[in-house]
Amino acid sequence: MSKKLLLTYDHIPGINTLEVYRQNNGYKSLEKALKTMKPDDIVEEVKKSGLRGRGGAGFPTGMKWSFLAKPEGVPRHLVCNADESEPGTFKDRYLMERIPHLLIEGMIVSSYALGANTSYIYVRGEYFYIIKILQNAIKEAYAAGLLGKNILGSGYDLDLYVQPGGGAYICGEETALLESLEGKRGNPRLKPPFPAVAGLWGRPTVVNNVETIAAVVPIVNGGGDEYAKIGIGKSTGTKLISASGHINKPGVYEIELGVPVEEFIYSDEYCGGIRNGKKLKAVVAGGSSVPILPTELILKTAKGEPRLMSYESLSDGGFATGTMLGSGGFIAMDEDTSIVKNLFTFARFYHHESCGQCSPCREGTGWMEKILKKFIDGKATMSDIDLLWDVQSKIEGKTICPLGEAAAWPVAAAIRHFRHEFEEYVKNPQSIHDVKHYFRLNNLVEA
Repeated sequence: MSKKLLLTYDHIPGINTLEVYRQNNGYKSLEKALKTMKPDDIVEEVKKSGLRGRGGAGFPTGMKWSFLAKPEGVPRHLVCNADESEPGTFKDRYLMERIPHLLIEGMIVSSYALGANTSYIYVRGEYFYIIKILQNAIKEAYAAGLLGKNILGSGYDLDLYVQPGGGAYICGEETALLESLEGKRGNPRLKPPFPAVAGLWGRPTVVNNVETIAAVVPIVNGGGDEYAKIGIGKSTGTKLISASGHINKPGVYEIELGVPVEEFIYSDEYCGGIRNGKKLKAVVAGGSSVPILPTELILKTAKGEPRLMSYESLSDGGFATGTMLGSGGFIAMDEDTSIVKNLFTFARFYHHESCGQCSPCREGTGWMEKILKKFIDGKATMSDIDLLWDVQSKIEGKTICPLGEAAAWPVAAAIRHFRHEFEEYVKNPQSIHDVKHYFRLNNLVEA
């Protein structure tokens, strides 16, 4: 049984209320932090823990916190990125819906550590019911003296606000989020300066994901060294995984980093195998923006070693044979899945969500959608495969924010690992809607 740090009490009735949350060790880390620790002590514990950003980038959280500028007399801010818009990812929604006080406790402790007296939770606009849940929990925290002036008699003040998002995927990028929070169009900013120096309203700001901030609670409670004992190598602690697709048990799972991918897919503790007895064909391991991998590469690395659910193992071999843990949006696809159709869905999404600020992304995402539509309509030629490859290669690394890469990487990986499917769409345009055709195609691949 995997150790749980964030979802230990998610099954308890009423855990979303302050009363029940406190009955189950809630706000213990806040009491410990305010009564026995200095802000720098908390930052040091987070560094010791090895906690990495759980929103996708995987950057060391303690290091990110240490970059925060502290000019005399200038306010600082902590902003929680709850704009969970990555297709295939829904673990932050689950956390906020079930245990909102865990996030709020993490926000207070983290804000104290960073010297922030005004903090924000920026919530995806479509999560309208989550906004109400958070607002109710914040109201309870204020009434109990856990927010506001002189929290728990410590002399520390904090006001916490919930801000509905701008209804755009691009607002999940931290500088676009800050622009939106300031009431402007959510366009990413040029960097430098980085938010740690000039963030919200030009003030030093840290932006962290929901799961990252929630993880601060068990780190403060148990100590950074104890947290670092969980996991494997530089992938320490636990990770929430949003598991979906053609599996028997879709849902949110908390795993110890380092669990074998094969165990995660097939064990009854987690996904319970591929539904209807089908074979596994491919996996998107970390949300729609990460490279897709075929069965033989998602279960084992190119060196023949078991692939693990960790930052290092999933990226082993680079994009030639590896992928990324990303946001933990784990999408399993069975043998009947059309990779081309799936890719078209992703490409259409990224074209729609591009802010249009950068020409390579604005034009490139549109071209990728148009070319893939030709395959879907049975009108593509062999040269369109190479054209698609050429277009994606002209986006990666040429945009202000990572949305360009998010759109290009799935295309590159699909062509790299499933070129034969694109060729089949050209050779047999009349059979592209025939499920049996894909079964035959996979038999050929396996042979």
